[in-house]
Amino acid sequence: MLGFISRKIGVKISLLVNALILVIMLAGTYFLVTQQTKSLEAELFYQGKNKSILGAEMIGTIIEEAIDNGVISVNEAFDTDYKVFGNFDPPKYHTKYDFYLDRAILGPQDTFLLDEDLIYAVAVDRNGYVPTHNTRYQQPITGDPEVDRVQNRTKGIFNDPVGLKAAQNQEPGYRQIYYRDTGEVAWEFDSPIFVKGKHWGGFRVGLSLESVAAAKHELVKNMGIIMGAILLASLVLTFIFVNRAMDPLRRLAATAGELAEGKNLQTEISVQRKDEIGALQNALNRLRLSMMIALKRKG
Repeated sequence: MLGFISRKIGVKISLLVNALILVIMLAGTYFLVTQQTKSLEAELFYQGKNKSILGAEMIGTIIEEAIDNGVISVNEAFDTDYKVFGNFDPPKYHTKYDFYLDRAILGPQDTFLLDEDLIYAVAVDRNGYVPTHNTRYQQPITGDPEVDRVQNRTKGIFNDPVGLKAAQNQEPGYRQIYYRDTGEVAWEFDSPIFVKGKHWGGFRVGLSLESVAAAKHELVKNMGIIMGAILLASLVLTFIFVNRAMDPLRRLAATAGELAEGKNLQTEISVQRKDEIGALQNALNRLRLSMMIALKRKG
């Protein structure tokens, strides 16, 4: 019976220890996940900002080289006399320079999309006009306005509030949230494009919030797996060590049970420890001697 009680005590101690460890680990996991999430967001912000700055510098350099080489003039580079062509909804426009940018900036803009987290990386003039969109948004016209609005967005004017802010912004790496008319939500980073010292427009980089959420989910999942493995190992090791620590108590419980039944009174209980277990061994040994003396007196 006493052995059974000692086993129950061992289980309770193990459970209490692991409950405490669980609380500590949950608090630690929450702290780590929060810190790692902040670090992840900071890293994404840093990348988005730098890419928008790099894109703006690249587009500005390409346009200036075209001017220097006589391909287009300064006035043509800043042309805002948008000419409607075709019968599209929303409308599409030509400018005096878009024919050149179609060849010059399409490839460089597309290289930004090698980062799968980016939805778009595109230059706009100061009115939100997109002379050349990414290849993925220059798919053949289908005639279906809803499909074409998603798949063919080049040469349109994006003068919604976010689009105009991006076009007119002069702060490198300006961040805003963009609810696209395609249904996507993006963190957008905008940097100003300057041509010959004059503000030409901006370079817009869109980072998918779905990708951000997926990265956070992956982080939380990995942290959960790691902490779960640590907790499982702790649970197993705690049971092992507590059970080992309880072995002397179980033996003493068995010895106390025998003494209560008057058995093995002649067998000395050796005191091998100087801790509480040793004190209990000593007390049982004195009890054994007392019982032997009492039996002799009765005899």
